[in-house]
Amino acid sequence: MKIALVELELWEQDHLIPKLNNDKLVFLNRCLTKKNVEKIKDCEVVCCFVFSKLTKEILDKLPKLKLIATLSTGFDHIDLEECKRRGIIVCNVPIYGENTVAEHAMALILAIVKKIPQSYEKTVRGNFSRDGLRTFDLKGKTVGVVGVGNIGRHVVRMCRSFEMNVLAFDLNKDEKFAKDFNFKYVEMDELLRNSDIITLHCPLNKHTSHLISMKEIKMMKKGVYLINTSRGEIVDTKALIYGLQKKIIAGAGLDVLEEECHIVEDKEVISPHFPKVCNTQVLLENHILLKQENVLITPHNAFNSWEALRRILDTSVDNIEAFRKGKPINTVKLEKN
Repeated sequence: MKIALVELELWEQDHLIPKLNNDKLVFLNRCLTKKNVEKIKDCEVVCCFVFSKLTKEILDKLPKLKLIATLSTGFDHIDLEECKRRGIIVCNVPIYGENTVAEHAMALILAIVKKIPQSYEKTVRGNFSRDGLRTFDLKGKTVGVVGVGNIGRHVVRMCRSFEMNVLAFDLNKDEKFAKDFNFKYVEMDELLRNSDIITLHCPLNKHTSHLISMKEIKMMKKGVYLINTSRGEIVDTKALIYGLQKKIIAGAGLDVLEEECHIVEDKEVISPHFPKVCNTQVLLENHILLKQENVLITPHNAFNSWEALRRILDTSVDNIEAFRKGKPINTVKLEKN
């Protein structure tokens, strides 16, 4: 088949070439637009990311197109109704970084609880005093996991391996998983009141926006640690700052902030196209949380491992191969209103 590979870095191209060596590959380093779509007009497959908008106007220029394999979980950049009308199959990458994000959440927990940044800052200046560096054990502490989906399940496993007690909140309860890993599902109020550490692993939607607000902060056990590697808008920043100032929250580990531009796909933030639509550095450089000694912030990097990025590519290859065999997988359906 003739396949267009769009918005890829050079290493990504090198990764895909041997896996698709029987196909004719056309590379576009930039996102697909009406100005460059002519270069791939004969392609049967387009493999692209979210900055390439597959609109009716673009699809009109691709008369031979049979498959869109998006390098993303989301598919808002694709006109699904038009694809359905034309018989074009659309496939996505439903999961790719669940263990990766869970590992980052665990790293934030360990870094904050074990005072790794403070220890490093001292020793790099030649100060080997242990004053102010006393920590506590994770063993026997209670962690509240909010959201026990693909990522949350990995977090539960990791926390149990540290011999922590786990309380979990999720609308969809997997009681077998809870039994296997010896934890229990509770209501949100109970989780907030009894957790020494709270870690958030839920998607952003109308139900989870400001899931952690002033009301929830005031319910929390004094001295709790809050971890957020999901989406910034899940936590009300003003409420978080209040919790820190009142010493309800002893520390926070944040890979995301509410003031970030709207991000649907984690991979957006490492795309060369992202700074053109959102200058995050300017937005955040004066953020009050950056100046808090007990707040550890990483730059929306939890997903960003070589393995996770390769899984995106490999899943897309699997999608193409399944389509070739007439048995498409990970297909995206047009939702009925």
